[in-house]
Amino acid sequence: MRGSVGSAVRSAWESREGRLGTVILLALVIVAAVGPPFLADPATISDAVAGAQGLSPAHPLGTDHLSRDVLARVVVGARISLTIAALAVGLSVTLGALVGLISGYLGGIVDTVLMRFVDGALAIPRLFLLLLLVMVWEQVPIGALILVLGGTGWLGTSRVIRGEVLRLREEPFVMAARAIGASPWRIITKHLFPNVTGPLLVAATLGLGDVILIEAGLSFLGLGVQPPTPSWGGMILEARPVLLSAPWTSIVPGTAILITVLAANLISDALQAALEPRGA
Repeated sequence: MRGSVGSAVRSAWESREGRLGTVILLALVIVAAVGPPFLADPATISDAVAGAQGLSPAHPLGTDHLSRDVLARVVVGARISLTIAALAVGLSVTLGALVGLISGYLGGIVDTVLMRFVDGALAIPRLFLLLLLVMVWEQVPIGALILVLGGTGWLGTSRVIRGEVLRLREEPFVMAARAIGASPWRIITKHLFPNVTGPLLVAATLGLGDVILIEAGLSFLGLGVQPPTPSWGGMILEARPVLLSAPWTSIVPGTAILITVLAANLISDALQAALEPRGA
């Protein structure tokens, strides 16, 4: 028996994994939000010192091969990556919830058509779809990248929500609402949606780490965020020529990706354990 979403969130916070993941993610968000004005300009190329320089008081994480401050670039990259991930996940969760709720509650031909479309789309690897879509543009605008990532990430969420709705629509409170003449839209929005927010939170936290990895991969391939805008994947790509002589230029953004994805997965695991006590 699932508890309320509020109690699940509290239980997740009380767990070691949930608290650790939340603290890390909040720290990253705060640093990304308020840090850039206090750091060097990430696009400034110094003519005074050529080449990558190691750690120093002026550059706590060193500089890259163009003498740009690595700390400033990784913090601005965090702002870019987290913004893209948050907006893309918000879009994918919204689409997945909408399709899952409609498909699960209405059933019949609507359910059949929507789920066959989802099955067909899931049969195609997401990365392949992304590569096809982003190659339409020579330089992918960040807004288009968000739409592409969000528009291809809702399929699995819709199936999870549909399964929840199939179970919930036979519950007494839904049958009572139907018996007193409540419209399908009211039943979906007032009775079903509040009861699927738990699985949506789990999907959102899982999706956050997934999108960050995909965005970094696309940027590493030169198909995501374009220079001179710093992104974690783009920083690793730009560090390839100095990978051996200046390893910190790739280790720092790579570590940022690892920590962020780990934090998102810790939160997701804690939420899932709180929502499914028997499976924990």
